[in-house]
Amino acid sequence: MQKTIILSLGGSLIVPDGIDIGFLRQFKKTIEKYAKKNYRFAIYCGGGRLARNMQDAASKIAKLSNQDLDWIGTYATRLNALLLWYIFKNDVSGSIVADPTQKINFKKNVIIAAGWKPGWSTDYDAVLLAKNLRIKEIVNMSNVDYVCDKDPKKHRDAKRIGNIKWAEFVKLVSRKWKAGMNVPFDPVAAKEAQKSGMKVSIIGRDLRNLENLLEGKKFRGTVIR
Repeated sequence: MQKTIILSLGGSLIVPDGIDIGFLRQFKKTIEKYAKKNYRFAIYCGGGRLARNMQDAASKIAKLSNQDLDWIGTYATRLNALLLWYIFKNDVSGSIVADPTQKINFKKNVIIAAGWKPGWSTDYDAVLLAKNLRIKEIVNMSNVDYVCDKDPKKHRDAKRIGNIKWAEFVKLVSRKWKAGMNVPFDPVAAKEAQKSGMKVSIIGRDLRNLENLLEGKKFRGTVIR
């Protein structure tokens, strides 16, 4: 029986500044390696810096609502997803998934997905897709290796958290979604994941670490459940 992995891939890994060709090349090899081992992957692409740069530029030129900015971010995720779709072209099932509640047909081993609607990030879309596919676990890859008890960019004494309950995690992040928000897992997604009894593993960009997680070995990161 195939194991389905819902993988939320942060835009910060796809386009940290420019497109990270080295990471994407190795990411492709890793996914293909495990696809041969009876895994299948639903990869949800975030917007990252591309989305934030476009949102910032638009805000400096015109007065935009939070929904306007969210739509810009949504289309940035779709552009990143288009890049991934062509990278995985021979292994991809169908076109880019924008609606995570639609019927999913895994004819091949990879599905590429992107943002759906304003009001949340692709983290929430990944949760909806997991519910659709009846999967109870999501792997979240970004430029953050762990959830910390404080913002590590502002507090040098911030401590890494290995395991945390959803109720505690929600207290650490803002309870409301804001376009361009940069958190380990967005608050709208966190509430839905908590309600659905899901487990989310937050890991960084290390692909060997991803392999450890897939193989059930010890890995670096934060598990929220």
